[in-house]
Formats: sequence, C-alpha cells, structure tokens
Amino acid sequence: MAAQKRVLLLCGDYVEDYEVMVPFQALLAYGLAVDAVCPGKKAGDICRTSIHDSLGFQTYSESRGHNFSLNATFDEIDISKYDGLIIPGGRAPEYLAVDETVVALVAKFADSRKPIASICHGQLILAAAGVVKGRKCTAYPAVKTALIHAGAHWVEPETMAFCTTDGNLITGATYEGHPEFIGLFIKALGAKISGSGKRILFLCGDYMEDYEVMVPFQSLQALECHVDAVCPNKKHGDTCPTAVHDFEGDQTYSEKPGHNFTLTANFDGLDASSYDGLVIPGGRAPEYLALDDKVLQLVKTFMESGKPVASICHGQQILSAAGVLTGKKCTAYPAVKLNVVLGGATWLEPDPISRCFTDGNLVTGAAWPGHPEFVGQFMALLGLSVSF
Repeated sequence: MAAQKRVLLLCGDYVEDYEVMVPFQALLAYGLAVDAVCPGKKAGDICRTSIHDSLGFQTYSESRGHNFSLNATFDEIDISKYDGLIIPGGRAPEYLAVDETVVALVAKFADSRKPIASICHGQLILAAAGVVKGRKCTAYPAVKTALIHAGAHWVEPETMAFCTTDGNLITGATYEGHPEFIGLFIKALGAKISGSGKRILFLCGDYMEDYEVMVPFQSLQALECHVDAVCPNKKHGDTCPTAVHDFEGDQTYSEKPGHNFTLTANFDGLDASSYDGLVIPGGRAPEYLALDDKVLQLVKTFMESGKPVASICHGQQILSAAGVLTGKKCTAYPAVKLNVVLGGATWLEPDPISRCFTDGNLVTGAAWPGHPEFVGQFMALLGLSVSF
C-alpha cells in the first residue's frame, strides 16, 4: 500500500474563509493528511478568516468568517515530510509575504519541485519567494503588477474560476475555481479518481451554513462530478445568502453573514431521477425548508429510491419532517436531537462533534467540523474514490 500523501497548508490571520477550509477538508475527505500552520502560532491556535465576496462594487467586500483551527506548529515543519504545499489567499498573504521564514519555506518547496498550489492573493508569497520568474501564473487581478515585477508570465484570468499550471506550479484566480484548482493539485500528487461523473443535487435555502454548502459542493466538483444546487422559488443564477456558524465559547454557536452562494439549476421542473445522490446542508435554511411540501416530496423520492442521501447539522429537520427517519440510526447537531427522536430515528450521539454515521443509504453528520467524514462516507455510497 502506498504511503499516505501529506500536504502543508500555509495559513495566516484573515486568510480567505473558503480558500483555507475547502481545500483543507476536501483533501482530508480524499484520504490525505493535511497540516495547517501559521508563523508564530502552534497546533490548537486559531486564525481568524475573512469572507471576500463580489457584491457589485468596484472591489470585493470583506467581513469576518469562521475561526480556523491550526493542527500543526509552524516552527516544527520538516518539508521533507510533505508531498505538496497549498497557499490560500485573502489578506494573510500581504504580511506573510514579508515574513522571512515563510519566504524561505516556499523557496525550499519550489527547489524540491514538489507541487505548489496558490490561489487569489497567495501569489504575493510566490512573488516574494522568487519562484514565479519565467513561469506562467494567474491570480486575483489586483496581484498582476507584483507578479509581473517578479518576472512572471502573467496569464489574464478569463473568469474568476480560472486556473493555470506551469510545471509544479498551480495558480488560481479565486475560490470560484476551487474544483479545477483542487483537481489539478491532487492529480499533480498522482491521484486516480474512480467513479467520477456522478450527478449530485444540493438542497439549498437562505441562510444555510456557509461551509456546509460550499465544502461538499466543491469537494465533489473537484472529483469531476456534476453538482447542481437548487432552492425553492429560485432559479439558476440566483443566490442564497449563507450564515457563518462558529463555536466561540458561548452556550450555543454564533452567527455572522457568510458568502452569497450561486444556484446552478431551477427548482421548478426538477427531475430527481436524473441525479445519483442528494446533499442537505444545515444552517437556518432547514427551519423553513421543512415546511415546504415540494421539498419534503423531493427528499422522500430520494430516500425511497435508495439513492445516497447526506444530511448535516440542522438538515435533519427536513428528514424528520419528510417522515423518512423511522427505523433509521441518525445523528445531527445536538439541538436537533428532539426532531430526530420525534421523527422515529434512533439517536446517535455525535461525540466528538466531527463524528458522522452511515445507515443504509443515509449519511448524517453533526456540524461542519465533520466534513471529512461526511464527504468521505457519502463518496463511499456513491462509489467515488481517490487513490494514489
């Protein structure tokens, strides 16, 4: 059996929320080991994140995101133990690019010829480390001048999902390009994807949890699946505002505004039979989606067909309302236990909160820290796998 691939994720305060968590949890779901580090911090510390979104102004907006927990210590890094490096964007790269220890680390990775994937403003660090000279490189457009001055061959991003490669270097414009960005990175590590091409439906609503829609959505897209997101009374191209739910020491989670999530298909006229699986994110959306008869019928159709269904956090409110939990073993966010039990399921305690369970065609999880298990178990039901 091949040794487990290990990846280093270079973090900093006000790293972009999606750009740190989506690759982190996607790679874990695929079976890789990922160490997230930040200079001056140690395992167990947090980095505050920023939410960058395009709201129609001349530049992106910024608001507070989740708190991202580091799982390794920067001062203990031995780059010989890693197979690749990921550099997220956001505002963190502005100060990381003038940190001599960071610049030296990135330069050593470049010298090793191991895959380096950098997105958005992360390319400021590549420029500072002198690794883009003579190389094709894209980024968020505001980074163009720095890259050109560092000797890069600038490639204009055709869309904000644009990515490009040059040898061991993978660069992307923004988190919109995560599916290609992550896919290129794992293939550079030698990944073989089995079972791709699945068609998966996401059941969305206003104020669904930010991570709980985007992490599984882009994780599955990166494995070359067709993923559609729909919401009742909305159509392709409309957006759903999301909510950032985090654990910050209070008796319950806090809530902040998240990104706006763009839907990819129409809810009306949906043909459930054309999809291989269903994902139900949590957040506050399930409170009102559970009152919609069309939503409940859609969920019943998937469950009765035996197709894989994955529901996380408060999403189980919809399962309960749809009457599909009778006789099932099920977990959820602890505050949803009443709905699960009244729905006829056997309650499974999520201890730790990242614990997920599969019962027949149903995967349930308690909260977004469980995404690696949640996505991994859903992949198993779909017959989708990544090997190296």
